[in-house]
Amino acid sequence: MDSLERPFGDVTWRKAARRLVPYLGLLYFVNYLDRVNIGFAGPAGLSKELALSATAFGFASGIFFIGYLILEVPSNLALHKFGARRWIARIMISWGVIATAIAFVPNATVLIILRFLLGVAEAGFFPGIILYLTYWFPARYRARMVAWFMVAIPVSSAIGATISALLIRHGDGVFGLAGWRFMFLVEGIPAILLAFVTWFFLTDRPTEAKWLTPEEGKWMQAQLDAERAKTEQEHHWPLRKALTHGRIIGLAFVYFGNVYGLYALGFFLPSIIAGFQQQFGTTFSIVERGLITAVPYVLGAIAMVFWARHGDRTGERVWHVALPMIVGGVAIPVALYLGSPFAVMVAVSITAIGICCALPTFWALPSTFLAGTAAAGGIALINSLGNVSGFAAPYITGGLEDLTGSQRTGLWVVGAVMIAGALLAVVLKAAPQKGAPQKGSAQEGSAQKGSAQKGSAQQGSAQKGSAQQGSAQKGSAQQNATSGALTEESDKVKGAD
Repeated sequence: MDSLERPFGDVTWRKAARRLVPYLGLLYFVNYLDRVNIGFAGPAGLSKELALSATAFGFASGIFFIGYLILEVPSNLALHKFGARRWIARIMISWGVIATAIAFVPNATVLIILRFLLGVAEAGFFPGIILYLTYWFPARYRARMVAWFMVAIPVSSAIGATISALLIRHGDGVFGLAGWRFMFLVEGIPAILLAFVTWFFLTDRPTEAKWLTPEEGKWMQAQLDAERAKTEQEHHWPLRKALTHGRIIGLAFVYFGNVYGLYALGFFLPSIIAGFQQQFGTTFSIVERGLITAVPYVLGAIAMVFWARHGDRTGERVWHVALPMIVGGVAIPVALYLGSPFAVMVAVSITAIGICCALPTFWALPSTFLAGTAAAGGIALINSLGNVSGFAAPYITGGLEDLTGSQRTGLWVVGAVMIAGALLAVVLKAAPQKGAPQKGSAQEGSAQKGSAQKGSAQQGSAQKGSAQQGSAQKGSAQQNATSGALTEESDKVKGAD
């Protein structure tokens, strides 16, 4: 019987999931909506009132991620040090105040400054939640938990599109504000309110949770500590290595490829739907456009949960990331060549499904070889570098639209970047080979010709043997308190340990 099933098993993990994951999903819903609602405001009057070209709108949308990049790693390390409850509440108050202030921007310059500061304020939130889930759930449950948490992305894009459209339509003139300004005002306030709830609702570790019995908390913590120790023993990734190794940079590009598609779709799908009138002669109201925008994300949310569950059940990770990225990357470039709004939305929906399916399983990859402080730093670095695509995607897509007069070229770039990321995921595989030498890492012990040596010589410590490849070794390594080096006993010494 699996050790995770004794003595409490799935029931205890489900209890934690029911308590934490829905609330974390709510926080991410608010977070993601405040991040991308500029996409709904653009065609609803923001671009016209502030005189933004497609390139300038893309820059204002994407500058958020430059601020996000700068403080992502320090913020996640602070969360690991001070605790998730305190740090996430602090992040939420900061971003809520700035998100609300965007309602009052007088010109494009102030908009760009506030979008940059919004990124600074939100830095650490998403990787902090991913790290927090590793404090509560073992690897076998992790993709599912991340999937339920990240359902907030398609849900916020789906429900958020409709909510934003209704706020823009019915808020026009309220407090003397334009509809898009009223939307920013209303959607920024929940983050401030939920920050106070977070302070009292979240618990940093299982042993601190009053809603678990003491036995349940201790058992969960023991399981998680054992898994973390095993990961650290097998892969030996300290913080410095997690912040400099090529595998982390590679995973960041994989994430970059998928998120490039996510943000290109998020920021420009409302504009694509608004363009149906010119392309097909079809007119939709603001609310109808919001409902149409919701369709791909609803389908993506459903597919995401089932795909992540399948990944956890089979234990396969790489193709659960690469395959949906390839499908989405192939579908998106052909969308604007199709002959009807329905056909375009089918292609867009396939892309959204591919993007959403790859997201949660991807975050199961770094936790297969990172733990503790290394996980805090490595996950934050992957997320911050990957989210550079949040700047690149809208800026490049908008720039290509201004340059060519069409959105088609930008979508070809989206497809190419997604497929490139998928191919890299296949090359990297799930985790580094256990015990394989890693460039830039400290090697323990010395490599001997024709042998694989286990352990290192510790001054004044006992070492038990070394595995010799290609030879049968009788004897064992004996403690050498004087030199600290491993020595090979002669065949005459028997039973030494």
